[in-house]
Amino acid sequence: MNKDSPVRKVLTASETREGAGVKLYRAFGYHDIPEFDPFLMLDDFRNESPSDYMKGFPWHPHRGIETVTYMLEGEIEHKDSMGNSGTVGAGAVQWMTAGSGIIHQEMPKPVDGKMGGFQLWVNLPRSEKFHPPRYQEISPDRIPEDIRDNGIRVRVIAGQYGRVIGPVREIIAEPEFLDVYVPPETRFYHQVRPGFTGTLYMIEGRGTIGFGDPVFLKNRSLVLLEQGAVLDISAGLKGCRFLWISGKPIGEPIAWGGPIVMNTQEEVETAFSEYQNGMFIR
Repeated sequence: MNKDSPVRKVLTASETREGAGVKLYRAFGYHDIPEFDPFLMLDDFRNESPSDYMKGFPWHPHRGIETVTYMLEGEIEHKDSMGNSGTVGAGAVQWMTAGSGIIHQEMPKPVDGKMGGFQLWVNLPRSEKFHPPRYQEISPDRIPEDIRDNGIRVRVIAGQYGRVIGPVREIIAEPEFLDVYVPPETRFYHQVRPGFTGTLYMIEGRGTIGFGDPVFLKNRSLVLLEQGAVLDISAGLKGCRFLWISGKPIGEPIAWGGPIVMNTQEEVETAFSEYQNGMFIR
């Protein structure tokens, strides 16, 4: 990128497998830390073949992070070690703070043969690594939408767009999580808050960022913007839709062991030892 570009990095989601063999696309992850701080990973599990996702994500632990599941189609059934259970359906969001530790499973269920969504991992600072586990489950009818005269539509899951405030509250990273649709040949502007990380993940259509040295985006393209830059994207002939994710960096050491993310390797090893010895849940 040239020195005047608002874009710091461009990635294309790569195919991988997780859980019991679920085929998904990883937009960014372990090898990209700490560039996306406070975010750790973004997975795209949109898929048309049930055999690629039906084995799901059987029982596994989490500590030190938050997971955000946003569904477009189908459902995710979840259960956990605290006795909670439920379903995250199309258009809904589950923001889970694992904190001190939770053991859960997530099992995909197609609806009318369709299944798809995203999961974002958000790091927690040292002071909140042992926060009591909790859920914020948001049904589709609780997610407000800002609709502009030019046809731009913004679903506000967390943070604020215009005068619309999202229903997910009291999150350490002060996140913005927006689902944005831009009509054909229309421009969309959004400020990256000074000192914050801001990233865009394209999920439909095509768009262009910049003019002197343009960046062309299509499905599963991701861009990381410079702090304080202005997101200025022009939609293509068929419009575009993307996720906008922004948060306040933590700036602490990251020790990552699978579903456990702490500040030191010793803390990660302690977590796995507690899990194996039945002492994980506090």
